[in-house]
Amino acid sequence: MEEALAMNEKKPRKMLVDVYTNWCGPCKRMNSTTFVHPFIVDYVNDNYYAVKFNAEGNDTIQFKGKVYVNKQFNPAKVNTRNGTHDFTMAIAPVNGRVAYPTIVYFDEELNYLTGVQGAYGAKDLEPVLKWFGTDAYVENPDFNSFKATFVPEVAE
Repeated sequence: MEEALAMNEKKPRKMLVDVYTNWCGPCKRMNSTTFVHPFIVDYVNDNYYAVKFNAEGNDTIQFKGKVYVNKQFNPAKVNTRNGTHDFTMAIAPVNGRVAYPTIVYFDEELNYLTGVQGAYGAKDLEPVLKWFGTDAYVENPDFNSFKATFVPEVAE
């Protein structure tokens, strides 16, 4: 996170934060399939600063003037369910609920755009990446209508 924030100061770019946990099976699946898909890797690297954030980790995060920690972190529970990090609670709830994985999108000024929960394959993730990456969300805030006319490049 610190590296992405420092790069964003020099060259503003959208940011996506992959909120995961060590024990989450769907998170591991996305790591080994979706996030290594050549199209996804190239598109994300060209259009976003990508951050992997352990939702139950022990990192101290400084974001937009606030400091976030995991007050409930238990080092004996590193590979099992652990306390939820305050930053997770600040950025990842969707409709009041936290689930893993969640990808959180920010604009170039680090304004929260949305969180998208669930495990997605490359073909399903592509339209979301492009909706934000191309700024289509500004002119067409209805993702479903954007997706209805979307022409994918990923063929899974």
